[in-house]
Amino acid sequence: MISDTVFAAELAWPDYQRRVQGGAVPILIPLGSMEQHGHHMPMHVDVLLPTEFARRAASEIGALVAPPFTYGYKSQQKSGGGNFFPGTTSLDGVSLINALKDVVKEFARHGIRNICIVNGHFENSWFIVEGIDLALRELKWSGINDVKVVVLSYWDFVDQASIEKIYPDGFLGWDIEHGGVLETSLMLLLHPNLVSLQNAVEHAPATFPPYDVYPSKPEWTPASGTLSSPKEATAEKGEILLEVCTRGIVAALRKEFNFEGDVVAAE
Repeated sequence: MISDTVFAAELAWPDYQRRVQGGAVPILIPLGSMEQHGHHMPMHVDVLLPTEFARRAASEIGALVAPPFTYGYKSQQKSGGGNFFPGTTSLDGVSLINALKDVVKEFARHGIRNICIVNGHFENSWFIVEGIDLALRELKWSGINDVKVVVLSYWDFVDQASIEKIYPDGFLGWDIEHGGVLETSLMLLLHPNLVSLQNAVEHAPATFPPYDVYPSKPEWTPASGTLSSPKEATAEKGEILLEVCTRGIVAALRKEFNFEGDVVAAE
């Protein structure tokens, strides 16, 4: 039985209990989706990437990583291409809210007091907030008032210097990066066997009007499903992204969970 893993579900329950009792060891929950990512990448990109960032951060600070949420909120046209693509499999907002609320409450029941949500799917954002708000409210009703939850999305740690290296011809914004250079570069570095860059479709960046229409109009989204071309993606760019995002996540968790410098020792 593995006892030194960072993945909580790989532990026997007595080992898990020893790690989390007392509340000092945080748990990181990756939140992703099953969503199309063009012709060149698999549909669980939004699960693989936050899970890897969580694993690396957990190794640095002595935390544990929970099993990821593999389904997320509905893909939106201007950030994920839209919920009408075959394969994209989404939850209603209330389903995601209630599932996350329940999981946060369960980890608090185990004795965990520091929790981090590592988001890999933009559309999850507001539903994460609601799930946490309800969980903390219900925990207070039970007399538990000392749970802290950090919510972060890995791409928010990409700084301007890194952007200039990754997009030397200019950065058009995160809103059209779905299946583009950022995600593809990270996947080329971390999971190259799952990327077929030769199948990527090169096209102009998607443009949308300054409003939304429901039901969505599929013709607004490039037929490939990506919102910008991934053709300039490289594993070397993935290295830049991996380093800056991991460093930022670790620094944020050290600050918020009061870890001054040394890795928290796993028992």
